[in-house]
Amino acid sequence: MILDLHAHSIKSDDGRAKVQNYCQWITTRNVPIDGFVLTEHRQFDFESDYSELAQKFNLTILKGAEVETEYGHVLVFGVTKPLTEEFDFSNITLKLADVVAAANKHGAVAVPCHPGRVRVGMSAHIEEHGVPEGVHIVETFNGGSRGNEDDIAQTMADKLSYQGIGGSDAHIVSHIGRCATRFSAVINSELELVAALKSGEFEALTFKEDAA
Repeated sequence: MILDLHAHSIKSDDGRAKVQNYCQWITTRNVPIDGFVLTEHRQFDFESDYSELAQKFNLTILKGAEVETEYGHVLVFGVTKPLTEEFDFSNITLKLADVVAAANKHGAVAVPCHPGRVRVGMSAHIEEHGVPEGVHIVETFNGGSRGNEDDIAQTMADKLSYQGIGGSDAHIVSHIGRCATRFSAVINSELELVAALKSGEFEALTFKEDAA
């Protein structure tokens, strides 16, 4: 099963895509993914129910979050109400250690995203803060990466023995599915996604035309 693990809708402050339009684009353009995860910026969207859209388009549509730490941006999968009470998702100065600890406590997974990016990527902050504890997975393929940012991410992942995921980081409809993650398991819920990530049985994929 192939899922794009990093996408933003109009629920994010800079997102310009409606979820239905993502579904239509995937279907009409034969984008090679089975679904996607909406990781809205600095929040978890408890309100939206995409089950009807998922059924209509035969796609898996899940939700996560993207938060901001001193090591850059971090995707959080398996978000629950108790987890959102552990720290303020809207805080742009979170400590990665706190996010990781809270995720572990509540059965979630924290994954630094676009780690090869300047300022908002983990690799840019290791020299200052050191190698963080508790990180096992990073996003090695990001659909919005430029230049050698994915190469930097992969080099860091190899050096630190991290596994890699892929996500488009889509903010507009046509970017969905640029990068994704292949799982050996079938995934229909956030709980199943967390279990699949913890199993380690996955690989990052890129479908970007400019990828080497």
